[in-house]
Amino acid sequence: MIAGPQGSGNDAVARAGQTRGNGQGGSEAMAGNSRQVESNQAGPHPGLGALIERHLGKPWRKPVAAHNGPALAALAERRAADSRPLVLDSFCGTGASTRALAEQHPDCLVVGIDKSAARLARHGQAGDGYLLLRADCEAVWQVLAGEGVRLAAHYLLYPNPWPKAAQLKRRVHGHPAFPLLLALGGALELRSNWRLYVEEFGIALHLAGVRSAVSAVPAGEPLTRFEAKYRASGHALWRCRARLSAPGPAL
Repeated sequence: MIAGPQGSGNDAVARAGQTRGNGQGGSEAMAGNSRQVESNQAGPHPGLGALIERHLGKPWRKPVAAHNGPALAALAERRAADSRPLVLDSFCGTGASTRALAEQHPDCLVVGIDKSAARLARHGQAGDGYLLLRADCEAVWQVLAGEGVRLAAHYLLYPNPWPKAAQLKRRVHGHPAFPLLLALGGALELRSNWRLYVEEFGIALHLAGVRSAVSAVPAGEPLTRFEAKYRASGHALWRCRARLSAPGPAL
């Protein structure tokens, strides 16, 4: 499983993404006292190339866990009634970023996904323009990719970077579900306060045949409370952006 918002150190992928630094709720998240990411990895992981090659050559076919059923049913029902293009906010934490993205994409259905009921409960009632799902991100990716769905955009905002070198397979780009993310297409954006993580994500995209650009996150209204906290703490913020326009890997 990929791990969620940064700082939660949950289970496996970013679930290596799902502990997102998007902990958007509570005034403590706004205090400028966040520490810089510490890692025993000084450059891109030497095992990244072989790992990406293996995952691209053997697409992930893990059965969708039953606990994702209610969320997937809710998504199918909403999509049947709403034909707008789809935007995903994976590892959405409390869903504050999902609400913000819905305001930025009024012509799209924005769907936030997080595995934590506790985080999502802090959001309150979702608005009409977006949907929040309690589910494993990779399960939603798998179902949508299997249906041939192509996203308008896909955001991964401050996923858990799993900074230890031994944790490569828990990062979003090191997880076996990475090809599913590619298959969904759309405008892809990952953000983090650890530059190496963003650069490594860009390398993974390059190895998959996708061009990307790494740059500083521009000043402006933060999309997540963690983004605001990192800025207040003096952190440099980075993003990797790509256009996944070509057909994704065969699944």
